[in-house]
Amino acid sequence: MSEPSPDNVLFVVLDTVRKDRLGPYGYEPETTPGLDAFAAGEDVTVFEQAVAPAPWTLPVHASMFTGMYPSGHGADQENPYLEGATTLAESLSREGYATACYSSNAWITPYTHLTDGFDDQDNFFQVMPGDLLSGPLARAWKTMNDNETLRRVADKLVSLGNVAHEYLASGEGADSKTPAVIDRTQSFVRDADAAGDDWFAFVNLMDAHLPYHPPAEYAEAFAPGADSTEVCQNSKEFNAGAREIDDAEWADIEGLYDAEIAHIDAQLTRLFDWLRETGRWDDTAVVVCADHGELHGEHGFYGHEFNLYDQLVNVPLMVKHPALEGGRRTDTVELIDLYHTVLDTLDVTAGVPAAADEESVPLDRTRSLLSAEYRAFDAADNPDPGQAAAPDGAVGFVEYSRPVVELKQLEEKANAAGVDLHEQSRFYSRMRAARGTDAKYVRITRVPDEAYRLDEDPEETENRVGEGDQRLSETEARLAAFESAVGGAWSEPDQADVSDDSLDEMDEEAQERLRDLGYVE
Repeated sequence: MSEPSPDNVLFVVLDTVRKDRLGPYGYEPETTPGLDAFAAGEDVTVFEQAVAPAPWTLPVHASMFTGMYPSGHGADQENPYLEGATTLAESLSREGYATACYSSNAWITPYTHLTDGFDDQDNFFQVMPGDLLSGPLARAWKTMNDNETLRRVADKLVSLGNVAHEYLASGEGADSKTPAVIDRTQSFVRDADAAGDDWFAFVNLMDAHLPYHPPAEYAEAFAPGADSTEVCQNSKEFNAGAREIDDAEWADIEGLYDAEIAHIDAQLTRLFDWLRETGRWDDTAVVVCADHGELHGEHGFYGHEFNLYDQLVNVPLMVKHPALEGGRRTDTVELIDLYHTVLDTLDVTAGVPAAADEESVPLDRTRSLLSAEYRAFDAADNPDPGQAAAPDGAVGFVEYSRPVVELKQLEEKANAAGVDLHEQSRFYSRMRAARGTDAKYVRITRVPDEAYRLDEDPEETENRVGEGDQRLSETEARLAAFESAVGGAWSEPDQADVSDDSLDEMDEEAQERLRDLGYVE
């Protein structure tokens, strides 16, 4: 870096926020006046072509925290904890940085190990506090998930983040923990500064994730007349074919979604203004991105499961750093590059495992946004699968393992409605994609592949597999090279049937904990 680097980093994830619903990306309803002002800053760069490594929270965060693709770190719903990898927070803490992680996302907790290495962490999700998830429940979870005969119970437990959130949230905006997350972040920064420590603060803002119950003032502004308790808030009902949604209801759903984004924007602006008012802004690098997006009926889907369309994986990314030129960029960027960008900002090389059985990814400046060598992957000393498959850096890669929890919920909704879900369908498929700025190729295990010319068909309405398009053929070849680098094509896991009798194999403490949470009787 030629420019002086800030001493602190604020890393913000807008959970489930679509790029095209933000003002900096051309959205006309004024959902994000704060982010609009932020993006207009002379030292802020707005990235148009950022690619998420997966379409949902756990693997994306694990990738941003480790610098690995999902197949490298292995965290997904079939294995919902990060193990064997040293995290960004562990490397930063070792170098003396104060670190903190605050969220209301049920996946970003000690039981998944995503919070490993943070000096301070808290999860504001009301039924999954961090202290609970770091104790007996965490041990019960691992026991259940490692034993195939306990899979059904483990599935119920991981559903907690979705099910409890849906039923405990109220129409008065009680699901929003964002103000508490912002308050806690301010407290952490004060304490770090008082101790003379440079700091790394990570926050995940969850409001825009289903269900949408925005505070009343935002609902009135963006969804007047919409009743959040009446519209469809369960994506599985729609995806299973058990629930129809007409245009008027979609308009209400999207208005409530916009209202949630507007509330996030107001709270994030409060944090930004406080950093400016207290003289901390200039010495703080800021990253704002989404982990994935959301579908509201596009392509016949609701939510962020079962596909890799751009509404999910082409995510917003804005970075404030004096080493960047500012303005807008249209080159390919991957969210896993942010791991290296943070290390580069704070001058930490990493690469030293926190434990003997772990892998630690060292700083690679060909993946740092701050480097003149950015995405010149042919210069990488030890290329990772993405670098090996796309040495010119023009393509990003996405991996999606079928979501066992959502799949079981989908099956339940389908069965209740008398709908037959065929196993040879995308619902039961794993997927991988290679995405460049002009072309995308998607490999799907149980249904035909998909290929789109994004420059000619940005809405991905025309599948052009087999047409002989040169750019699509080149993109498919890069995907094949990536698959080869990560160990070949995915094979289907053998899903054994389980019975509720498996509860008898758990110790009494674990059973009682599940009873307390309402998952067993």
